[in-house]
Amino acid sequence: MAAGKPVEARYGSLHNISMAVVSAAMISVAILHFVAHPANAPALSMNDPRFVLFSLLAVVMGYYVFVGISRTIDRRPQIVIDRDGVALGFGRDRRFAWDDIQWARLRRLALRPQLEIGIAPPAFIAANLRLSMWSFDDSLRPIRGLPTAVLVRDNGLDRRASAMLDAMRTFRPNLVKP
Repeated sequence: MAAGKPVEARYGSLHNISMAVVSAAMISVAILHFVAHPANAPALSMNDPRFVLFSLLAVVMGYYVFVGISRTIDRRPQIVIDRDGVALGFGRDRRFAWDDIQWARLRRLALRPQLEIGIAPPAFIAANLRLSMWSFDDSLRPIRGLPTAVLVRDNGLDRRASAMLDAMRTFRPNLVKP
């Protein structure tokens, strides 16, 4: 990577359109199964627990169809690492100058490494990132025990967390922690 070249991470088209297609296929298969075997179909009533269960599952899968398509269409960069600092998108669109970033590191969470960024408390509070532990499809999360740090999940992005850390190391090598 050339010194000083900005690095951008966008939503990956293949991952997100695949999520939408698989979710739509799951809804379609369930509907086709009940059409082909009407004796197994739940009654169209809120009193039938199977109807409630399948309805909720269809709503959840429909949500992932929406998320997959909207992320595929959205070509704006979600992370920009350049000489001015780090910009975080994901619906928040906040930029942190290098002076506001205290440290960065990779942490293995499940199978994949994730990028952790420690932010100075005044900048973190001023940014109002609206982080939630309960938003399962959000790529920007809080880190338990580190109140002014964020975890950037690279799931669905076109660039790995390790490449983002390398870009941060290019601009500010003193911020990267082992």
